[in-house]
Amino acid sequence: MNKKPKFDLWTVVMFGLLGLYGVFLIYPLMNLFAQAVIDKDTGEFTLAYFVEFFSTPYYFNTLINSFKVTFWVTILTIIIATPLAYIFARYKIKGNGLLRILIILSSMSAPFIGAYSWILLMGRNGVITVFFRDTLGIAIPNIYGFVGILLVLTLQLYPLIFLYVSGALKNVDNSLLEASENLGVSGVKRFFMIVVPLITPTLFAGGLLVFMRALADFGTPMLIGEGFRTFPVTIFNEFISEIGGDDGFAAAISIVAIIITTMVFLGQKYLSSRKTFTMTVLNKIRPEKATGVKNFLIHAYSYTLVSISIMPQFYIFYTSFKNTKGLTFAPGYSLQSYYDAFDKVGKAIGNTIMIPAISLVFIIFLAVLLAYISVRRSGVFSNILDSISMVPYIVPGSVVGIALLIAFNKPPIILSGTMAIMVIGLIIRRLPYTIRSSAAILQQISINIEEAALSLGSSKLNTFYKITMPMMAAGIVSGAILSWITMISELSTAILLYTGRTETLTVAIYTQIIRGNYGISAALSTILAVLTVTSLLIFNKVSKGGDLSL
Repeated sequence: MNKKPKFDLWTVVMFGLLGLYGVFLIYPLMNLFAQAVIDKDTGEFTLAYFVEFFSTPYYFNTLINSFKVTFWVTILTIIIATPLAYIFARYKIKGNGLLRILIILSSMSAPFIGAYSWILLMGRNGVITVFFRDTLGIAIPNIYGFVGILLVLTLQLYPLIFLYVSGALKNVDNSLLEASENLGVSGVKRFFMIVVPLITPTLFAGGLLVFMRALADFGTPMLIGEGFRTFPVTIFNEFISEIGGDDGFAAAISIVAIIITTMVFLGQKYLSSRKTFTMTVLNKIRPEKATGVKNFLIHAYSYTLVSISIMPQFYIFYTSFKNTKGLTFAPGYSLQSYYDAFDKVGKAIGNTIMIPAISLVFIIFLAVLLAYISVRRSGVFSNILDSISMVPYIVPGSVVGIALLIAFNKPPIILSGTMAIMVIGLIIRRLPYTIRSSAAILQQISINIEEAALSLGSSKLNTFYKITMPMMAAGIVSGAILSWITMISELSTAILLYTGRTETLTVAIYTQIIRGNYGISAALSTILAVLTVTSLLIFNKVSKGGDLSL
């Protein structure tokens, strides 16, 4: 006898969520695809845009350049961050808490702000460049081009690997390390033979996130790349250039970007599935005090790496108090840059709080529902919903922005130029973070608790809001904080969707840098850093001192 599928409140919610994704994600992406393969003059199917992209060296080389950058950034972040996470987990480091905050802070600002700071430090007239040239007579290497992009993105993104690996090391049983030491495998050899194989799935996951972030970033190559053209810059330029560009060609390039990121995502999933294992942790790794040369080396490595990565943030903070004369910094200090910032783009500060705050309310609401359905309601449609919810994870931000603008700049739904499209763009981009963290903690909650409440007469809705949601609170808060921090530092989507009324801090900073208003840029970057630090402190307070890990 066949059972009829259950139709209840959660079924309605599930199809409602599928409908929302259909309107605000699938429809824009399908519309983007149509723009790429349909000739706008004849209305006929064509692959001319794709042929032009792959046959023109100017365009195709940008794809090669992007792969070159993302490959080396991913490799370098894994090389420098994995030992750092192991050191923090295995040994007692003086100032551990402060270093963790600085590591997280160095990754939470927009990458292009780091590029701007490194230009101030090591550009042609940067303070470090001038010091070496005028004082020591040494010409240091050029910061622009491929090397500069690699430096900025590596120092910006290695904290992501650090957070992923830190979380993974919490699930490694210390008994394995002790047993290996008893067998004569210790130190660096133990790290490579025991630890690295255990955290390989995590390295794949962290490497994927770094790859996606590096591939999608266009602010850094726009500022510091000079002649080194990358894929996101091409997409952006083709779309915003109403005279020289073509939105159909930009759509085709966007489709190429989606195909590439999807292939990388599926490749990562396949490799991770081959390395998956489970472990019961009875004896967690506890930090121990190192002595002698080892103690010196681990502290030197930790402090040097963190100092270099956070240096751009501190230098921007310092320059925000310097006087400016025209487009350059002048002797003396004042708050003039802050006065000018509030006078010229003060509304951007309010928008940076209001627009992400509105988005965050929807993200929390939707993420909790999506997490519950993906974990508790197994079935074809729930699996489809879960898969769709991860699509924004692999679609570059600039592509999301282009898709939304093309889809909603004409009837029946016109949203271009409104705050609503900014909110929708942020929700789509950052919803997966809160979904994943909420789903992860829900998987640890026994369904028997909910069944017990139902058996005592509680309704499904009442059980969800009064029993399940409070137990999910830690995962919801963790994901919400991560979503919030990434939203206030979002540039790639915001710069395509904003208007004068909806300009945010990152857009204002980028605009002021392009215009050469370095004092205002520094002041706005400092304000953004303060917002980020405040968010991290709130997380620390809510999580009662827990470490932020992924």
